[in-house]
Amino acid sequence: MMKLIVAISAASIAADSGVSGGTLHGHRRRLSYEKVAGYSPLTQVTDHCAIDLDQKAIEEQIGIQTEESFDNARRIYNEGGHSDSYAELTLTNPLDMSLRKGEPIIGISNAGGEVYGSAYASYEMGSTVIRLKYATTDVQESYVSCQVGGLIETNLEGCLVATGDINIGGSAYSYSYDPEVNNNNGRTLAGFSLSAKQKMMDCESCPYKDFAMFYEYYGTALYADDWINSALKGSTTSLSNGNADFSNYSFIGKGEFIKKATVSMNVFMYVIYHFEGALDDCGSDIIEDSVHSWDIGVCLYVGSLGAEIGTAWNGKLIHALADKRCVNFKTCGPDGNELDGPSKVNSDVMTLFALGKFQLQNGNCSAARDVVEQITRLMYVPLIQGVLRYAYRADVLGEGEKGGAAGAVFAASVLPLIHAANPDDAMVIYNNMRVGQSLVDSGAVKVSFENVYESIGISCSDVGGLWDWA
Repeated sequence: MMKLIVAISAASIAADSGVSGGTLHGHRRRLSYEKVAGYSPLTQVTDHCAIDLDQKAIEEQIGIQTEESFDNARRIYNEGGHSDSYAELTLTNPLDMSLRKGEPIIGISNAGGEVYGSAYASYEMGSTVIRLKYATTDVQESYVSCQVGGLIETNLEGCLVATGDINIGGSAYSYSYDPEVNNNNGRTLAGFSLSAKQKMMDCESCPYKDFAMFYEYYGTALYADDWINSALKGSTTSLSNGNADFSNYSFIGKGEFIKKATVSMNVFMYVIYHFEGALDDCGSDIIEDSVHSWDIGVCLYVGSLGAEIGTAWNGKLIHALADKRCVNFKTCGPDGNELDGPSKVNSDVMTLFALGKFQLQNGNCSAARDVVEQITRLMYVPLIQGVLRYAYRADVLGEGEKGGAAGAVFAASVLPLIHAANPDDAMVIYNNMRVGQSLVDSGAVKVSFENVYESIGISCSDVGGLWDWA
């Protein structure tokens, strides 16, 4: 099994550690927030955890299997609905002062209560269009009451009323807007891919290692968005390697391509981005920035739907996938040798989440770097298990379009990692698992993965063997 690097004593991270009831090196915090699959965040991340509600909404539309429902799924993918909600308002009279990002704004909701928010950005005096960012709560179940964006089923109860006054710094400003059109979202599944180059290739400490492998292999930072939009349209991707032609697939196959790629491509890499961002901020004067980025990474790994202990299978993100695949590969349980219960991957990852948080709080940046490396390698395990599972189902069981599509997505999600270790093995996997391939040699796929396990930092025991193909 992959060996966990324990840099501090178990007592140091007992009860998921954290600095009890005090400060983050001078930064005040709450005594506690709701746990995320047992992890105790030190900052508010309920709004970030809710991104899996967009995933759920997309899956619901894809399941209807009509042109209209796929258009709905595309809109939710691009426009979101559950995370970073804001209202774009047109003021009757221009601002008579400058407005700083984060400055409080108060208004009235459709339900007649007060709406608490803040300036989404900074605005100069004279501005007539501003954005109000809706405040979020610490309680996941009721984190925000305005959810619109590209959703089909919206929640307007906590949105600003269509016309009225907002209060900014004691001054009233009349405004108008269309609640069904101008309530939007700044955090979307599409945005995770669209912002990737800026955040993971062009930043001061960039490029980030894992994203650089994907960028080099696919020849574009937009590989995930290209894949998903091509699947939605039934067209062909424009990648340097690993191209896919979706034109011959029904709604069933295209649905698999889309709903699995949004998690295994878009969300997966954005989890890594936030852990890398936490390392970038490690050792700075503002410890909370580093810990907040770390907390977000955990939230994007777990989500909101499977955040309570014992509910992982209700989730939609990598955390849920790891627990589902351990049942197939007998890698559940703390020792990774059981057929049910939490996966060994998740048990190890959750321990590492707590350890990394502790190290960031104490400015132990090199040790935190080692933890991120371990987390990242473990995150690939359920994706590799996904490839092996669907390779077997296609080869031995003759499974058709749905299984072939699922296997192709998981393969596309790990091919750059395999290619960086051994291009020949990556080609074997691609040729067997690519979109449109009907004949699969699952044995060759298995051998090609095993050839590179040591190079990519995992072991055969991490992945396990296929015990239950269902």
